[in-house]
Amino acid sequence: MSAENSTSSSAPGGESTFTVVVAAVANLGIAVAKAVAGLISGSSAMLSEAAHSVADTVTEVLLLTALKRSEKPADEEHPLGYGPERYIWALLASVATFVGGGVFAFYDGIHTLVRGEELGDPLISYIVLAVAFLLESFSLRTGLRQVRGEAARLGAPTTHYLRHTPDTAVKAVVMEDSAALAGLVLAAGGLLGGQLSGSGVWDGVASLLIGALLVYVAWVLGRSNAQLLIGRPVPKAMRAGIREELLTVPHIIEVLELTTLIQGPTEILVAAKIDFRDASTAAQIEWACEEAEEQLQERYPAIRRVYLDPTPGLGLVVRHGAAGSDPPDA
Repeated sequence: MSAENSTSSSAPGGESTFTVVVAAVANLGIAVAKAVAGLISGSSAMLSEAAHSVADTVTEVLLLTALKRSEKPADEEHPLGYGPERYIWALLASVATFVGGGVFAFYDGIHTLVRGEELGDPLISYIVLAVAFLLESFSLRTGLRQVRGEAARLGAPTTHYLRHTPDTAVKAVVMEDSAALAGLVLAAGGLLGGQLSGSGVWDGVASLLIGALLVYVAWVLGRSNAQLLIGRPVPKAMRAGIREELLTVPHIIEVLELTTLIQGPTEILVAAKIDFRDASTAAQIEWACEEAEEQLQERYPAIRRVYLDPTPGLGLVVRHGAAGSDPPDA
């Protein structure tokens, strides 16, 4: 399967939920340990990292909410289902990363550079950083395992799948855990620099770099979710495959217009204006529509809804346009 077909199927909701739960549990414990270490050592970078972990924990809670609410079945009030709701909560999660982590880290870093800080014993901070690194690595490993498995199943490069996947929950976990590991290295560097030089400048700079990292992650995740909320089509190669599949159905001679919409990781809507054979009967057209839906869903399991609109082709419109809008003979 082409690498462009990364939206044709996605990970089961249960796997994404497990990935998010692992990340949430790890971040909650790490946040408390970092806060205690930061207060004992007086390190602004450690306090920024504590804010980072708190923001990540809030993010995971929002992502869990997104996963659960988006699984609700369609009803009379929401005939197309609740799939897009996951992107609203995921967008709020990116805002939490920006405000809860990035803004605090910037504030703390600037405050340290302007006012200075008294450096305490960094030993407890080093221990917490080491433990946090192990826990974050485990959480990241869980997320990457899911990403690699899905990418391999779809025949797509891992980086391509991660960049384009509509499963923003697992994307958020992988990006935030990667940022967390980088933040831990920066915090350790700030502690070491302060320990060797006796100056809190290193710690303040580390805090600012952590803030910049979090703002970048929040921007990437926010943009991804905003695109999906506005309405993102499936990749070009998959659209070509959908056209190809439709044209294999008897009685269909042309796909005049094709619209696709990603409503969730495993929810794709397809709508098309179809030119059927002029000699096709109403019964044959009905059968062709059912057959087209079955073939599309067999090839792309993520397609949940197919709407086909019988529409006369350009040649037919030109032939009948001069004589008014009379319908063609049955």
